[in-house]
Amino acid sequence: MTPLRERLIDDLRIRNYSHRTVEAYVAGVARLAKFCRRSPDQLGPDDVRDLQLDLLRRGVSWSTFNQTVCALRFFFRVTLGRPEVLPFIPFGKKPKSLPCVLSPEEVLQFLGAVPTHRDRVLLQTAYACGLRIEELMHLRVADIDSRRMVVSVRQGKGDKDRLVPLSPRLLEVLRAYWQAERPAAWLFPGQRPGQPLTATNLQRLCQRLVAQLGWTKHVTPHTLRHSFATHMLEAGVDLLTLQRILGHRHLQTTALYLHVGTGRFQRLPGLLERLMLPTPAEGSL
Repeated sequence: MTPLRERLIDDLRIRNYSHRTVEAYVAGVARLAKFCRRSPDQLGPDDVRDLQLDLLRRGVSWSTFNQTVCALRFFFRVTLGRPEVLPFIPFGKKPKSLPCVLSPEEVLQFLGAVPTHRDRVLLQTAYACGLRIEELMHLRVADIDSRRMVVSVRQGKGDKDRLVPLSPRLLEVLRAYWQAERPAAWLFPGQRPGQPLTATNLQRLCQRLVAQLGWTKHVTPHTLRHSFATHMLEAGVDLLTLQRILGHRHLQTTALYLHVGTGRFQRLPGLLERLMLPTPAEGSL
């Protein structure tokens, strides 16, 4: 490991960035060095601009593009102490798109297609608690509090702990799962001893289920979290309560689900019905 990379990692660790963020930022700075074939501390705004244009030409996602920007802005501002470069490293305007949401019937169909008991419980927990992938993977047996009927989410996004409600039905499912599998520490242990299941396993499981069902929707493990949030709002849960359950820092993030819920639409009047248009004759379109 080069001294420069080690300094970058130390700068991130001092500020208590998560392990995944450290990896992503190091990869972003390495991307610049590999593209320019020089040490990144010898590069400037023009080199960063060339990298950004190359990323656009290669059609990377806006998430990857902006994650690279975050890494480079941190690197120049903190590690190199060159904040004057930051105005020349702009973020890309990410297109606003609505998340994919499953209907309650589709969730039931999706869970019913899971071939194994352990995987079905895994996805049921993801949906019933509205958890992020990493939060789900790192659940411990001790995090299930049946007396208070809550699930403790330890060090979620932003390194924050929070509580999410535990439904009686999910508790029943988890008790049957524990009696069958007897997990010791991790609620969903992986193949490696002492390690939890990896996110890759869950993502591949969802891909197989979508293919098996013949769906065209882009369903990922995070789709279950989107569906949970939308169904909660449609059931009448207020926005502030949902914000706390989901662990969102900003209420605006939670408010996104107001745009994908269909309950409000179903209560709107049908304008064509109010016009009392004549019914098409039989056999005509």
